[in-house]
Amino acid sequence: MPRIPEETVEQVLAATDIVDLIGSYFPLKRAGSVFKALCPFHNEKTPSFSVNPGRQSFKCFGCGEGGSAIGFVMKYENLPFPDAIRKLAQRANISIQEEAYDPQAERRRRSRSRLLELHNEAARFMHGLLLNDPGAQHARDYLRKRGYDSSMAKHWLVGWMPEQPAVFLAWAREAGFSGRELIASGLANLREENSPRSGLYLRFRDRLMFPVHNDYGDIIALSGRQLREDPRSGKYINSPETPLFNKSRVFFALDKARRAMSREHCAILCEGQLDVIACHQAGLEHAVAPLGTAFTSHHARLLKRYTDEVIVCFDADAAGHKAAERAFRELAPQGLTVRVATLPPGEDPDSLIKAQGADAFRDLLGKADEFFDYVISHQRDVRDLAQPSQRADLGRELASLIAVLGDPVTKDAVINHVATRLSIGAHEFREAVTDAGRRPRRDYSRNRDAAAPAPPTRLDRSVFLLCQFALQSPEVQDWLCEQTESLLDALESRDGGGLLALILAKRPDPSQAHAVNAFLSTLPAPDEAALRPTLDQPLPEDPLNAAAETLGFISQQSLQRQMDAKLSALSQANLPPGELQQLQQEILDLQNLLKNSPARFRS
Repeated sequence: MPRIPEETVEQVLAATDIVDLIGSYFPLKRAGSVFKALCPFHNEKTPSFSVNPGRQSFKCFGCGEGGSAIGFVMKYENLPFPDAIRKLAQRANISIQEEAYDPQAERRRRSRSRLLELHNEAARFMHGLLLNDPGAQHARDYLRKRGYDSSMAKHWLVGWMPEQPAVFLAWAREAGFSGRELIASGLANLREENSPRSGLYLRFRDRLMFPVHNDYGDIIALSGRQLREDPRSGKYINSPETPLFNKSRVFFALDKARRAMSREHCAILCEGQLDVIACHQAGLEHAVAPLGTAFTSHHARLLKRYTDEVIVCFDADAAGHKAAERAFRELAPQGLTVRVATLPPGEDPDSLIKAQGADAFRDLLGKADEFFDYVISHQRDVRDLAQPSQRADLGRELASLIAVLGDPVTKDAVINHVATRLSIGAHEFREAVTDAGRRPRRDYSRNRDAAAPAPPTRLDRSVFLLCQFALQSPEVQDWLCEQTESLLDALESRDGGGLLALILAKRPDPSQAHAVNAFLSTLPAPDEAALRPTLDQPLPEDPLNAAAETLGFISQQSLQRQMDAKLSALSQANLPPGELQQLQQEILDLQNLLKNSPARFRS
């Protein structure tokens, strides 16, 4: 693996304020000497994610995730250690000189960098075509018809992909991008699988092109909107999944909307990119859209980081109603309140804002129904709820939706409300909800959580304490380094003894948080996970005396084990006189050591 010098890691961490870093991803709230937020790595309703500016570390007391600024970027952005260091170094304007060359890791890094470069340059090329190419006149006319001018296109870097692929492919060749890179980006593919000589075809043709950004503003994918009606193709086509892009983890415009969501305490969930753009242009900057029809639990967790309420604003057709239900099944378990804005038939947010103005759309959002009221109102239009059997059928359908609610108080209130609206028995309906909750939940998102991380390295309790003292107290660290011989003997059979020896060999400065974090960040994940909790424990009033007592305790236990072994050997019959005499002397020496331990370690 390529090795980034520890001095560079320490320099990067020294230049990175972890509160500013994590606050650039989602809002943090001060709570005394620390900052808190809902954990981005597991589902919760009460904030247990803590950022400590003094120690320059984060810790979730719910799921146990914790670490330095490097660890946060690795986990949050799913990056390997070297890439996380590079990202933070770039953020801090620090250049990195790597000490070793790993061809495989270097290829991965270069590939990722080239894909980002390709997406950014391609988006700008297509943006230029939209603004200036005569062949894009129909695309400009389409935008003008929808009420948009060039200022919107420039703000969102909207582009146009020509019908004829030769235009884009010629640009790519001139820009130095290979066919292999175009395929890796998802912009192109082989005409015949496994046949490079068959040539390339483009995924997008004659479409408005919308760049898709990650949280840092990098373009990681593209979404193309149909300009001419074609029943053989979808209205929107998105990039396939690539090393940069996973559509189940990305919203269109989240990079622009996340601060507004926190400010408004609400997110507007739209279907299409133009709907989102229309909302932002109208001052409703807390609007986002998933990329495609699949709404996943990861999408819901993303929104939960910034808000507690979501207004679903999908088309008022059968597909829109089904999509709203799918979104509810993912949003509700995260503790998000879901309301639905009912659009007039044939309208979407974009067309409604253009036709009636931003205030009319705001009024519509203000009148958005709670999810179950929306469903019942919609069902009155498609079935006869005057019939008891129809109400019972709807009740059974709603029971499976209510079952996904996590909060028992909310669930009980919804049960009573829906039972009243449908004129069905609350007791029987509550039983139906309970039965629905016992059934295995269908995976609507088809999303799978990542494999569980390896468990932390085992640490003997006494070793844990000595590691804590060595990482938090310069005085104890210096003293322990003077006890090397005693330590090596005492730690030989203790879980985690090697980690304490490594701390004393590397000697990270306990008075510098970035130095300790840099040291921990270079360890294998199980070792780092074992040592991180040592930083969360307060030092005793006299850490040097506590270290001496702890070392004395484990030394005494080590001596006792040696004594037991010698006594066992002494009990054997027919020992040669010389060996017998040697054993007796060793036992006498051990008895003297035991008599003076742990007093010999006290300062």
